[in-house]
Amino acid sequence: MHITAALRVCIVGAGAIGCTLAARIAASGQTVSVLARGKTLEAIRDGGIVLHDLDGEHHVQVKTDSDCSQLGEQDVIFLCTKAQALNSLLPILGPLLGPETVVVPVVNGVPWWYFHGETGRFAGRRVNAVDPDGVLHDALDLRRILGCVVFITAESELPGVVRCGNPHLMIIGEPDNSLSERLEKVRALLEQAGINTRSTDRIRDSLWTKIIANLTSNPLSVVTGATLEQIYSHPDLRQTVRKILDEALLTAAAYGARVDYDPQSLMEMGAGKGAVRTSMLQDYGQGRPLELLAIGDAVIELATLQGLSMPVTQDIINLARFRAQSPLS
Repeated sequence: MHITAALRVCIVGAGAIGCTLAARIAASGQTVSVLARGKTLEAIRDGGIVLHDLDGEHHVQVKTDSDCSQLGEQDVIFLCTKAQALNSLLPILGPLLGPETVVVPVVNGVPWWYFHGETGRFAGRRVNAVDPDGVLHDALDLRRILGCVVFITAESELPGVVRCGNPHLMIIGEPDNSLSERLEKVRALLEQAGINTRSTDRIRDSLWTKIIANLTSNPLSVVTGATLEQIYSHPDLRQTVRKILDEALLTAAAYGARVDYDPQSLMEMGAGKGAVRTSMLQDYGQGRPLELLAIGDAVIELATLQGLSMPVTQDIINLARFRAQSPLS
């Protein structure tokens, strides 16, 4: 499908991933708005968004505001925030939502919508670690959601200035595993923006691949300060990573997920990302809250529902949480 009509696209959250999507989509000719705040809002208003990636430099001007009512109704919304920000964010999105607005959460970890569209004994269940009071479930009609898994390694150099050293890849799918017209429309939007985008009728397979990548790298990076290359290749870390990987793969299999890569290939791919700091390590270095609930605790919750234990994973999550509560050295 080639998009002929202009779409109104809103990026909610102007961090590294949000700015990457905003820059690529705006450069492709679509109308892009960005919901931002603080210094990032000021920087984008004054100088636009600058993205350095494998295709060169992209400098775009976008409409930006901290007030949803100033941005108006959108056709597609990409939620590019940390999981812990969703509680305060979803309830205020009303002015952005039209009758057919599609919402694509680009969020790390186990999503609050994980069981939406599923059948069987877990149908309709909430993931308590990320939505304990049902705030997220109640704030947004789940029928609006397209599942998304993003494989983009990006780092903010300054507010509104981002650098990416690896190819952009996104996988999107309906929570009920159907192949819909809106799914193809969003895929085409991203593909025309120069982002390798695949649609799938098994979005949770890809979701588990990303969950495993985050789980084996992010908490451990906070504990050790290591880059992705070090985490997956250094002999002092590889054994621990492999134990977390094995626990996570067993949990994924319990949910019927098909992970296309064997453990060794997953380790090699992680090492191949190079000297990249995980998003959680970046957050830790800047004193921001960590996504441990979505990336860590939610996976433990899913394992427990299947009668599985993840002792090594739990230990590393505990250490990362302790580290996050300690003063920066």
